[in-house]
Amino acid sequence: MPDPITRAARLSVAPMMDWTDRNCRRFHRLMSRRTLLYTEMVTAPAIIHGERGRLLDYDAAEHPVALQLGGSDPDELRQATRIASDWGYDEINLNVGCPSDRVQSGAFGAILMKSPQLVADCVTAMQAVSPVEVTVKCRIGVDDQQAEEVLPAFIDTLRQAGIRRVTIHARKAWLKGLSARENREIPPLDYPLVHAMKVQFPDMHLSVNGGIASLDQAREHLAVMDGAMVGRAAYHEPWNILGAADALWGDTPLFDSPQQVAQAMRPLIIDHLAQGGRLHQFTRHMLGLFHGQPGARSWKRTLSEGASKGGIEVYDAALAQVTEPA
Repeated sequence: MPDPITRAARLSVAPMMDWTDRNCRRFHRLMSRRTLLYTEMVTAPAIIHGERGRLLDYDAAEHPVALQLGGSDPDELRQATRIASDWGYDEINLNVGCPSDRVQSGAFGAILMKSPQLVADCVTAMQAVSPVEVTVKCRIGVDDQQAEEVLPAFIDTLRQAGIRRVTIHARKAWLKGLSARENREIPPLDYPLVHAMKVQFPDMHLSVNGGIASLDQAREHLAVMDGAMVGRAAYHEPWNILGAADALWGDTPLFDSPQQVAQAMRPLIIDHLAQGGRLHQFTRHMLGLFHGQPGARSWKRTLSEGASKGGIEVYDAALAQVTEPA
């Protein structure tokens, strides 16, 4: 039987810079007991030299939760993994997929698709000091690489390095001429290639990422793949993705409506405010909770206009816009 984290990886929420912080993850966890959550990418040098508590602290309620690291120096990644091991994450993931200029300038992220042996050296160094599984998130290729040749060779290199779980973003990354935003849209998705990797590597746990916009689409991929990772849809339509997510494991969802989720968030927000936090630190991640439902615009507008300065009264005013009919 798979271990608990491998089982949780049946559905995961992608690591997203500036979005999947600890407050976002706490909100997402409220809706799903099961879904594997990822941190934003944290660079290895930041952990080694920076404010570790700010970068690595999280609420125990977030489990199962994985830390994603960025880097390309095996020694730095070893040090960062060793430091992070004290925080008790359930998984350590190496980013080999981010196409942003900022990441490229540090010679890590998607550009590492061009250096599979370096990636193998990195994960070997990480595994040597990690008490939990080390995994990789990658692209199908970059620039003019022939993805159908590069991807299987890349995964085989990871497999030989002892990696058993990989998440594959099903589109190439174009490192020159396209922004990170454009890289999420312009290169075409190649789900058949990712599905073929599961046939070629049946002993590995492989998840597909990229363009999955609904829980039904995730289910379709799960007919072939071991896992599905949802990104922007989980952030912008959290109820639609996570509200019924636990059914994928045969569990009854925790809530019957997004209104119940919003009510359950209220004491968490009150506690956050009492500790000196600000309302928008939670509510900026909750704007899409009522996506597609009556009152959604008013909910979003009330929070967008008032949360940066107001308190729980602003939250209650927003919630009044979407109260379920009697």
